[in-house]
Amino acid sequence: MRDHAVIGRKVAERGSMDGLVRDLGCPDRCVAAAEVLVSGGEVAAEAIVRGLTDELSPVQWLDAVPVLQHIGDAAFDCLVQGLLDASTAEAKERVGLVFTRLGAGFLDQYVTAMSHTSAFVRCQAVVGVRLCEGAGVSTVPALLSLLGDLDPEVARQVQDTLVIRGKEIEASLVPLLQQIRRAGPGRQRARALAVLAALGGETVLPAQDVAALERLIRVKLPDDRPAASGACWNHWIAVPSGDQAGIISILGLTDPRPVTFALGNDIVDSDGHDTEPGSHGRFTRVFVTPELDGWTFVLGAWCDPCNAERSEDVLRLCTLLSSRYGRAAAYYYGAQGDGSAWLVTEHGKVLRRYSETGEGEDHLLTLGDPLTFEQTRREELGLQPVWDAALESEAHADEWQWAAFELAPQIAQDLGTSPLRIDSETTSRGVGVIALTPYGVAHGVPAGTYCI
Repeated sequence: MRDHAVIGRKVAERGSMDGLVRDLGCPDRCVAAAEVLVSGGEVAAEAIVRGLTDELSPVQWLDAVPVLQHIGDAAFDCLVQGLLDASTAEAKERVGLVFTRLGAGFLDQYVTAMSHTSAFVRCQAVVGVRLCEGAGVSTVPALLSLLGDLDPEVARQVQDTLVIRGKEIEASLVPLLQQIRRAGPGRQRARALAVLAALGGETVLPAQDVAALERLIRVKLPDDRPAASGACWNHWIAVPSGDQAGIISILGLTDPRPVTFALGNDIVDSDGHDTEPGSHGRFTRVFVTPELDGWTFVLGAWCDPCNAERSEDVLRLCTLLSSRYGRAAAYYYGAQGDGSAWLVTEHGKVLRRYSETGEGEDHLLTLGDPLTFEQTRREELGLQPVWDAALESEAHADEWQWAAFELAPQIAQDLGTSPLRIDSETTSRGVGVIALTPYGVAHGVPAGTYCI
């Protein structure tokens, strides 16, 4: 009878705890429910984890985290079991969201869980470490040991964690990664190289690694074929000439180094995402293509004809280029609906500069008369081919703005060709290079890993 009484009490306790977990999702009862659950210890933690694995339960991970944090070690163990028991992708995600966000107070438990036999638990523990504020040098040995984990997702999460947290402990981490590159273990070497490149770039890579990468590029170049840029934000200068060296000289670029199309495009795309306040990373490098159907393109945010910091210098440089080569044009195109801008120069004079990016100062950049292509497009929309922006109706102005957002690639194609339209069949002569701009010389270049 005593056994039946114990079982009955446990069943009642479980039912009561499950009810309190449901109350966590009710605004008028959540505070009281949380207080009782915290005092419930392991039994309460088990109930919360059951709720997280039940996709129909109203409990939210944000409500569960503070309660489980207060319960402590028992809650951590219950969550580990919940990760193992979760039977659906949604249940795994719900438990994982709580498990990885317990915070720095559980750092030691995360490090221990990184040696769990389950790859999924190891993976979630690595994410937990990454999200812990102040998780520094003490976690490095455990992370490095998993850099060559047999489960590729675990190894990838470790790599990402070392990159994200590595800046905080770079002085201690870089020598360890360099040692792995020199002496192994072998399974860790490839990802150690990627982390080094992301943290410090070429400056922290062992000399033999730099030499190996340069050899790889040389091996790939003879079979390299043109490939279009697929960046979110595209900026380029187009010159109707194959005089790559002369173009580089006029633009004041330095240290040109041969690259494949994949590498050149990847570098300028990555640099273009460097939008930290005060950072010049996005302006430090450009990709100068080989001659493509009689044209040379210079790609990179440094070529932006509508950027407040760059617009006047880009105008000056295009004017110089057109004095020598007859024509030069600069373009911006935001492939995610972020607008367009174009600057066209001929024989040392500006024919047209126009920008439609949704910015309030766009109109201040306008120079020259509308291009023939602009006029034709406006006529297709039923608008006056030549217009005064100050007098145009709001409806017509909006209609033109939406159309103009997509025009840069079309205008580039109408005036010659576009780096967004080249492909493996495009006639190519020479080798593309990555070159430093004056910003790159003054400030250095961003670290990163790129596709060769």
